[in-house]
This record gives sequence, structure tokens and C-alpha cells, in this order.
Amino acid sequence: MDKTSKKPWLYLLPAILFLGFFMVYPLIDVFVYSVEEGYNFASQTYYGVGLYNYSYVLHDPYFLQAIKNTCILVLITVPLSTGLALLISLGLSSIKALRDLYQTVFFLPYVTNTLAVGLVFMILFQKTEYTDGLVNLLIHAFGGSTVDFIDGPYWAKMFVLCFYTVWVVMPFKILILTSALASVNQDYYKAARVDGTSKVRIFRKITLPMISPMIFYLVITGFIGAFKAYSDVVALFGTDLNAAGMNTIVGYVYDMLYGDSGGYPSYASAAAILLFAIVLTITCINLLVSKKHVHY
Repeated sequence: MDKTSKKPWLYLLPAILFLGFFMVYPLIDVFVYSVEEGYNFASQTYYGVGLYNYSYVLHDPYFLQAIKNTCILVLITVPLSTGLALLISLGLSSIKALRDLYQTVFFLPYVTNTLAVGLVFMILFQKTEYTDGLVNLLIHAFGGSTVDFIDGPYWAKMFVLCFYTVWVVMPFKILILTSALASVNQDYYKAARVDGTSKVRIFRKITLPMISPMIFYLVITGFIGAFKAYSDVVALFGTDLNAAGMNTIVGYVYDMLYGDSGGYPSYASAAAILLFAIVLTITCINLLVSKKHVHY
């Protein structure tokens, strides 16, 4: 009996060691760095232990701007991309001709390099001395005034970033939701049609509850992915994100480590721990909400 109970742990041992070495230990190490005050990267020394690094980061205007940018990005892109993906998936599920072709077309942006897509978006929106960009040409054709979306006002830059993020993440969500819709038992729909149930009611009472686990999964991963945004912003606005006013929390951590103001692993670790706390809190809230609205 003892040998049987130990067997599963033996099978799990490689995974436990892997997770412990590459996830748990780095997290503990980052937390230790975050409480070491006056840490000197060259000599590997510090003069005290406390919460000064957290206080510095929380009062740093660059970090506060990064939190603002990240929160706006999360609040706009996660619901919008999930909603659009659901609508497109419903449309794909309702057609039979060329369905596979349409699914492939919608999935193409996901397998394309994000930096390459970002450069294309920058070319479309950027206003230079030679051209106003394709988007501005369209705006001007409809009688509007040109806008510098890359180096112009804050709202314009945030619009481009949100547009780009939705474009990049939506293909994966379409793939997941299309698969979820295909797995719904068709007998439910047949019974509802026999009773004369409207399409809206069928969607609310059958489709949404049946695919709610997948929607919940996409919302959770969407929040986590949006909070980790960095390469997308670099592709659009370059590496000096603080000057552009478009830095994110992950970008702030990178700048503190390797940027022009780099060499401060304690500040970077404090910011990373704060990001971990934010993501963990939002994930826990989503888990609590899912107990009432997700049907397994």
C-alpha cells in the first residue's frame, strides 16, 4: 500500500523539481532582491533590509505611468478581443462553405512575428516628413484632420497600441472559441428549436453556459498576457518608452535592469513583485467570479 501511494509522487518528481528550480526559486530570489536596500550590483553588497525599494517604485512617476498604461491596455483589450472573437467564432460556426479557409485566414496573424506586425502597424499609422501614413490618408479622404498616432497625443498612441494588441491576440481566441462551439452537443439546439426558442435565448441559455469554461480561460490568460505586454509596445514606439510615455510594468522592470537607467536590480525586483501581486489578485477575483458564472 505504501509503494502504491509513493508511485504518483515518483512520477511527479521531475515536474516538481523543474517547477521548483525554474519558478519557485527565482520568485524567492526576486523577493530577496526586492527587500535589499542600497544593493550594489558590482560588489554584490547592500546596507540594509526593508521596504524602501517598494516605496521608491510606488513614488516613481515612470512606474505610475507604466501602471496607468498597462491598466488601460488590460481593461480595453481583454473584453474587446474576447467579445469580437466570440462574434467571429459564432459567424464561422454558422457557415459551412469555405469554413476551413476562413479559420486559416483569421489564424494567420497569430503565427506572424509580433515585431514584424508592429512594424507594419507603425508604417500604417506613423506620420513622417514624406508621408502621413495610410490611415491618415484615409482620414483625410473623409474630411478629417491628420493625426500623428506614433509621436503625437497620448490618446492616439494608446489607440494604436490597443488596436494592435487586439489584432495580435484575437486569432488565438477565435481558434479556441470555434473549437468550443463545435464541441457543444447539438441535441440541446434541436430540442430548443422544437420548443420554438429564439436564437438570442438559445445563445444566452445554451451556448454561453456550455462554452463558459473556455471564455473564462481566455479572460484569465488575456489578463495575464496584457499585464506582461512589452515587445508589442517596443515594436510600435521604440525602446525609449519612458520618453514616449508608453512604458508598461514589464518595460519598467527591463529598464531598471538593462535600460539607460539600469543597474538597479532591487528596484526592478520590487516592481516585479508588485506586478506579481496585481496579477495574482486579479486572477483570484476571476476565480471567485467563475464559481457563479462558469458551468463545468
